[in-house]
Amino acid sequence: MHIPLDEIKRKLEIKKQKNVKQGEMEKHIHSIGQQMKQLQHDISVLIPLIENLDGQQTKVLSEELTMESEWLMKFLPEFHRLVKFSN
Repeated sequence: MHIPLDEIKRKLEIKKQKNVKQGEMEKHIHSIGQQMKQLQHDISVLIPLIENLDGQQTKVLSEELTMESEWLMKFLPEFHRLVKFSN
């Protein structure tokens, strides 16, 4: 996933903690934002390629991503609500 080891270590440490310092949370949120930008770019590159595949290839790729995309679509509105509420 192209995530540096120090970033993985930091995320694991955050997961263990009950209370996270604001600076750490800001770093974590920034990191998530960067990953989302990269995901948006990756998807925009893939869409035209997927549109050129035949039906069976599209179905296989769709099945592989369905569970992850459904979870993401379910979770992001909740995340957005929390972030918007805190502002």
